[in-house]
Amino acid sequence: SDVLALPIFKQEDSNLPQENETKHPPFQYVMCAATSPAVKLYDETLTYLNQGQSYEIRMLDNRKAGDIPEINGKLVKSIIRVVFHDRRLQYTEHQQLEGWKWNRPGDRLLDLDIPMSVGVIDIKTNPSQLNAVEFLWDPTKCTSAFIQVHCISTEFTPRKHGGEKGVPFRIQVDTFKQTESGEYTDHLHSASCQIKVFKPKGADRKQKTDREKMEKRTAHEKEKYQPSYDTTVLTEMRLEPIIEDAVEHEQKKSSKRTLPADYGDSLAKRGSCSPWPDTPTTFVNNSPTPAPTFTSAQHNTYSVPDSNSSSPNHQGDGTSQGSGDQLHPSSTIQETQQWLLKNRFSTYTRLFSNFSGADLLKLTREDLVQICGPADGIRLYNALKSRSVRPRLTIYVCQEPLRSIQLERQDAGNGDSSNGAIYVYHAIYLEEMAASEVTRKLALAFNIPLHQINQVYRQGPTGIHILVSDQMVQNFQDESCFLFTTIK
Repeated sequence: SDVLALPIFKQEDSNLPQENETKHPPFQYVMCAATSPAVKLYDETLTYLNQGQSYEIRMLDNRKAGDIPEINGKLVKSIIRVVFHDRRLQYTEHQQLEGWKWNRPGDRLLDLDIPMSVGVIDIKTNPSQLNAVEFLWDPTKCTSAFIQVHCISTEFTPRKHGGEKGVPFRIQVDTFKQTESGEYTDHLHSASCQIKVFKPKGADRKQKTDREKMEKRTAHEKEKYQPSYDTTVLTEMRLEPIIEDAVEHEQKKSSKRTLPADYGDSLAKRGSCSPWPDTPTTFVNNSPTPAPTFTSAQHNTYSVPDSNSSSPNHQGDGTSQGSGDQLHPSSTIQETQQWLLKNRFSTYTRLFSNFSGADLLKLTREDLVQICGPADGIRLYNALKSRSVRPRLTIYVCQEPLRSIQLERQDAGNGDSSNGAIYVYHAIYLEEMAASEVTRKLALAFNIPLHQINQVYRQGPTGIHILVSDQMVQNFQDESCFLFTTIK
């Protein structure tokens, strides 16, 4: 193996560049969690965390006078991530995280405890990056971000036998300043620390065990180990050794293929601990906003609004849904992706990137719950089956004609024809149980401009007109029939 170029002897100190001695990090991040006492003197600190417990990370402005003056009076952006410490897992991070997502559908590896956090602004989480959170903060103000790590160290250990040793993670903080274009992509500082995550109360037990082991050691042996500190200081990250080791690893791993010349540069863009996106991450909510129901004059009685609406009145009166509102077995992969986006399943478009309509419709309710989690799995199943919510109240309304419409009906029994008046009713499904909803849906069903309706009355005893109120609507009998006419 290569000999490490460490400054073992004092005379080598003079060979170090002078700029390294005066280098001053602009920020400092301190996690309020005790370090382990069972760490060798010159090794990196190790901190034990409990799964799901909130831990404070204090964001401190460490600049000297005149350092980075361009951020004075401005906000900076920090991205906190939980990543792998072992190089072996760093190379397969995407596969590891996808496997964790499959086993823990609907969960995130890292969350921000927003009620506990102080000074953080514009908090964003990306559904495609379960191990990262980002926010803006003012370096001149007290800022604390409380994080929760939900993945356990033993979840990424090969299950070969009992008593597996959990893998270490890293908490990594990357800070960026705003560019002239307004985007926070100009890197300022990065720091990280090594952690292990245990089930609830497991970190406390592990810390106690390490402390008891150290107490049994002799004074001479204790000198070889670090003391336990009450807080964990995240140390600055250096990219150069990581890049060199990564290139060497890939060359040994695949001697038959030639690595691209810019492989080291691409790793530098990604960061030291785990792959970094080649383009700035933008957290955009791709979920389409459902259109307001029954407010557009172009919707007539038989129109079908967005299938995101969950009531029978959105199914129309006998017309078939549009191709974009219902997924068919003949839908192509592209049409299936568009259907997922339109129905607010943008999080799973990548997961179902090779699914056609038939593939998706073949999945059972249990399959979807296992893939997407209980909440989104049931919602996706209901959307695929076009299931809608039963309305709270249904009434049937017919416009009283000025003259009866005579329709010719053929008697199937004797062939005689007879004329009779037929009143055609429209079904009105009420969900809000409000008088305004009745007015709105009457206008839609009978093509009456909404602004022309002044009041809605119900004809009572002796022909009196009673103003329709919310209480009256709430006391309607289900499936009541009404005739209505317009008066000036």
